[in-house]
Amino acid sequence: MDMRVEVVMIPVSDVDRSKAFYEQAGFNLDVDHEMGDTFRVVQFTPPGSACSITFGVGLGHEMVPGSIRGIHLVVSDIVAAHKELSEAGIEVGDVVHYENGERKPGPDPEHARFNSFAEFNDPDGNTFVLQEVP
Repeated sequence: MDMRVEVVMIPVSDVDRSKAFYEQAGFNLDVDHEMGDTFRVVQFTPPGSACSITFGVGLGHEMVPGSIRGIHLVVSDIVAAHKELSEAGIEVGDVVHYENGERKPGPDPEHARFNSFAEFNDPDGNTFVLQEVP
């Protein structure tokens, strides 16, 4: 039986602020549905992804805003992805890679799969990791 991750819940403190951030980051808005003041669901999908993120009000989860760490976004060119997000006004950390277990600046010189990274946070501090898989 196949099992695919479809949606990851992201805890946020301000739905409208988060919606604006993910639009700015270039994620695709799939759903923004409200039913009164007690229920709202907003869903975004990163470009090219089969998995979406969802946040809102009244969704039945009690996670602390900003408590999600390390959702990996796989990109084919980490330098280009870093540039695109930065140009969109998203603060992205420096690109790094690892050699012999040591963190080094810049992308992996060989562009080895799964070895170049950069992080960014949403307004609440939920952390996303860009990971290069050429």
